[in-house]
Amino acid sequence: MLQSPMPIYGITKELAFPPPRLAEDGLLAVGGDLSIDRLLLAYQNGIFPWYSEGEPILWWSPDPRMLLYTDQMHISTSLRRNLRRGVFYVTFDQAFPQVIRACAQTPRPGQDGTWITAEMLAAYIDLHHAGYAHSVECWQDGQLLGGLYGLSLGACFFGESMFSHASNASKTAMAILAAQCQQWGFPFIDCQVPNPHLASLGAQEIPRATFLKQLRKTQQTKTRKGPWQLEIDPQKIEI
Repeated sequence: MLQSPMPIYGITKELAFPPPRLAEDGLLAVGGDLSIDRLLLAYQNGIFPWYSEGEPILWWSPDPRMLLYTDQMHISTSLRRNLRRGVFYVTFDQAFPQVIRACAQTPRPGQDGTWITAEMLAAYIDLHHAGYAHSVECWQDGQLLGGLYGLSLGACFFGESMFSHASNASKTAMAILAAQCQQWGFPFIDCQVPNPHLASLGAQEIPRATFLKQLRKTQQTKTRKGPWQLEIDPQKIEI
């Protein structure tokens, strides 16, 4: 969890957030709820919830922000080989609850527990049913071995979490998501905070002000409400 002084802004029942530029060390506000309308408003303004079990809901807008531009993803030789060989069968929106639960349950080095609380899990499944949250699944012999989930508004995909139970599984999911988003005219995938794994894929840090300006442009595009269908050939990705 990011470290920050005690928040100044308390969220009330009113559907509103303070301006992201007021966030200190990334933490913007505390409280509120995880209703669909509040979550959509948050993401539209570059804000997302991130907190641990037993804490109040914390709302963040970090500076800098990590983005993966869809035409700049780095695909390693081994990953490209896996894609061309079709090592994984990849789908969209076929197992959203399983993906988010796997993200919550998969152990991560240096991380004690998960920020995907039961409340968060339920909220994002609701977002999925409403057509805003999506998953990418990597299968092998009928087993779900990797994937990711997030939500999409306008021409932006906001990545939330990924998991991998086989080499290159989550990277395959991200590569195919990036290629599909590029075809749809999405300029970037929001990765939120710095992460070495995402940096190895080509994600980069940019100032929050720059991110918010780019985000506003993506919100001029009509949202592709789900369920999503894979429209590209994973074996012919040219990123």
